[in-house]
Amino acid sequence: QRQVLGLLCQGLTNKEIASQLWRSEHTVRSHVQAILTILQASCRTEAADTARR
Repeated sequence: QRQVLGLLCQGLTNKEIASQLWRSEHTVRSHVQAILTILQASCRTEAADTARR
């Protein structure tokens, strides 16, 4: 999830993240949902902002 979060912070899409990490887009989507829950964020942008702090 840390790798996914790092790439999410760079502004990559789920498809781009999946390609870079050799994972399916579904797996990346699941990780992003888990990250949003953990960080109590409502969107990817909010999660990235929280992670940068």
